[in-house]
Amino acid sequence: MGARNRVRHGVSGSCLKDRPRVSIPGLMDAIRVEVKRSKNESSASLIRRFSRRAQTLGLVRALRKRRYYARQKSKNVDHARAMIKSARRSKYNEDVKLGKIDPAALARGRRK
Repeated sequence: MGARNRVRHGVSGSCLKDRPRVSIPGLMDAIRVEVKRSKNESSASLIRRFSRRAQTLGLVRALRKRRYYARQKSKNVDHARAMIKSARRSKYNEDVKLGKIDPAALARGRRK
């Protein structure tokens, strides 16, 4: 059976035991969805059947949930960033007091 006749997709998901699993680098406990094409089945109906099966397994929801995942920053990175921001803010306030920066002129040039 050729690659044309199968549609596969793997993504990490729930841990039910009756679902086929496949090991994909970077994804732990991936679920495999496999759909075999019957004799007189069109490509559109094959894709539709695959989509329905993926949706029932919860793959679509899992993918959308993971889509914009951003890893949490470590405490050291957060602290270093906060210290830099604090230093910048204090430098800005000092320059305003010394008259090197006019805050009113900066406010006029900002976007709304």
